[in-house]
Amino acid sequence: MADLKEQFQKAAQDVMNLAERPDNDTMLRLYGLYKQGAEGDVSGPKPGFFDFVGTAKYEAWEKLAGTKPEDAMKKYVDLVKKLRG
Repeated sequence: MADLKEQFQKAAQDVMNLAERPDNDTMLRLYGLYKQGAEGDVSGPKPGFFDFVGTAKYEAWEKLAGTKPEDAMKKYVDLVKKLRG
């Protein structure tokens, strides 16, 4: 488990140094997986209707409700590896 957390933290750093920015759908997928891996199921109120970015992020995280944090971490690490080439 400690190894997975280290990989997860390294992937979070690596994503900041990607050669090019991923498309919005991939960015939302990364966000949702990161939040699920780091914090578990979505919490807090959904952002207001006119907060489009906040709502999109919340919904990306909400879609992963029930996913084990360890599974989300693995998927996040795999996705970052794929994006890095």
